[in-house]
Amino acid sequence: MLERFTVDARGVVAGAVEHASRAGSPVVTEEHLLLALLDREGTKAAFALASLGVTARRGEVVEALAAARRRGGMSKADEDALAGLGISVEEIVARVEQAHGPGALSGAERGRAWASGRPSFTKGAKKVLEKSLRMAVARKRRSIGDEHLLLALTAMPGLAGEVLAEFGGTYGGVERVLGP
Repeated sequence: MLERFTVDARGVVAGAVEHASRAGSPVVTEEHLLLALLDREGTKAAFALASLGVTARRGEVVEALAAARRRGGMSKADEDALAGLGISVEEIVARVEQAHGPGALSGAERGRAWASGRPSFTKGAKKVLEKSLRMAVARKRRSIGDEHLLLALTAMPGLAGEVLAEFGGTYGGVERVLGP
C-alpha cells in the first residue's frame, strides 16, 4: 500500500515516526500522524488545516492531546458521559496522580518497536492508513495523498479525530475545503 502514497503522504508517515521516536514511544499512534500533518507546509492537507484555522491553533491541539493522554486517553465524550453519572474524571485523575505521580494514567502506548529500533504502528494508526486508501479510491484517485490521511483521521472515531473536530477540523469541513 505504501507504494501508492505520494511524496507528501510519505512525509506524513515519516514525520509520525519521528514524533514517536522523539517521544520515546515504541509505537506510532494516530496522534503522531496528526502531529505530523500539522507540521506539513504547502500540501493539500496543510491547506485544509490552515483554511479551517487548525494550524493557527497548533499549540492548543498539542495541549488537548496531552490533556487527553493525562486522562488515560479518555475522550471528551467519555468524560461527559461519566459526568452525567456524577463521576468527575478530573477528580479521579488528580487522586491517582497524587498517589502515583503526574501522568500516572497516561501510560505507555502498547506495542513493540521493530528489531531495527524503529517504532511500529498501533492498530488505530494502521486503520488510518487503510482508511486513507479507501478515501483515495472513493475519490477515484490512483495515489494516496496527505489529504486522504487527514480525511481518514477526521472520519474515524478516536482521540485524534475528536481533537481535530474540537478545533474545527471536522470531516465535513475538510471535505468542503478540499472539494471533490
